[in-house]
Formats: sequence, C-alpha cells, structure tokens
Amino acid sequence: MDSNFNKTFGYIRVSSKDQNLARQIDSLRQYVANERDIFADKLSGKDFNRPAYQALKNVVRPGDTIYIHEMERLGRNKEEIKNELEYFKNKGVFVRILNLPTTLIDYTQFDSKMQQTLMEMVNNILIEVLATMAETERENIRKRQREGIDAAVKRGVKFGRPEKQLPDCWPEDRAKWEAGEVTAVSLMKKYGMASSTFYTKVNADKAIKEEKISGQN
Repeated sequence: MDSNFNKTFGYIRVSSKDQNLARQIDSLRQYVANERDIFADKLSGKDFNRPAYQALKNVVRPGDTIYIHEMERLGRNKEEIKNELEYFKNKGVFVRILNLPTTLIDYTQFDSKMQQTLMEMVNNILIEVLATMAETERENIRKRQREGIDAAVKRGVKFGRPEKQLPDCWPEDRAKWEAGEVTAVSLMKKYGMASSTFYTKVNADKAIKEEKISGQN
C-alpha cells in the first residue's frame, strides 16, 4: 500500500442490485486496508450521479489515492471519465486502476516530491489517452451516422420536414403572379408561406418546367 500518501480509498460499481461486488472488493483489499473505505454503487455507469461516488469525492483530500478495479467501473463515457480524472488531478488526488499496470507502479524508492511528480505524470498520460479515445469514439459515431444517412439516401429515404403539399389552385395563382396580376405577399398570406418558402417553391417549379421543355427538345 501507499504509506507515503495520506490515505487510500477504493471505488467499485456494478450495474444492477442483483450483481455481486465480492470480486471487486477482493481485488482492492490488498491496496485498501479498511473495507469501510471502499465506496460501492449498484447503478449504471452512464453518468456520475451516484451516491457512493459523490460521497467519495467529498471525502478524499490532497495526497489521497483512489483504487479502482477497472476503468469501466468508474464509468462508460470516456469524455466524462477524463473530466473526472482531471478533477481528481486538480484536487491532488491520485487514481490507480488495477487493469492499467502503469498506474500501479511503486514509487516508494523515490522521495515524496519525486513520487508526486511521477504520479502526476502517469495521471496526465491517462487523461490524454482517454481524451484521444473519446475523440476517436466521437469520430466513429459521426462516421457511422454519415454512412447510415448516405445508405438511406441511396434507398430513397428522405430526411427533414416533408414538403408542404399545395392546393390544386397553386399553379393558377403562380401564373397570375408571374403575369403581375397578384402580389407575392398576397400569395404568401393565402398559402401560409414564408418569403423564403415562396421563392424556393417558385424557383423549383420553374426548374421543373425548364427541364420538361429541354427534354421535349
């Protein structure tokens, strides 16, 4: 255990009440002397709004160390995990994760100042790695979304608001507007159109008309 640090704590978590915490408790007991210093939640890791975890954050002091069985027990969202680790780093609390051997290196051969420097370096590396992983996950999600949209478009799926269907009298009214017999404002009011929608529809109709004429020629 880290006798040169103020105190050691543990944090464990399972996702549901019927899951057992024994395996995680056993893995932390060699690092945390008193089992009452192991904080446990039986909740999802989707966010950090968990009673035991929040209590742990309020208990730890600068120089303390928190042991966690594995990264997934802390949480699932890499970006949020990074933010939590930054919080502990800024508070002067060291986080050691059992399935990340780099965080478990024994620095007791060094003086206290060097120990702190090395632990801060390890925590900084861990935060940077998590930041990179979080960004990679975001990029992969965006890529999958883009690929899904492209595939759907190829199948003829249309996104966005459905095009407003205009009454049968629209072509006649549009022709009157083109002839100068009615104003655009009067037609916008009649059809409940915004100015941008009106001119978009007019230009679209015009493009269709020109395409038909071009096809006939």
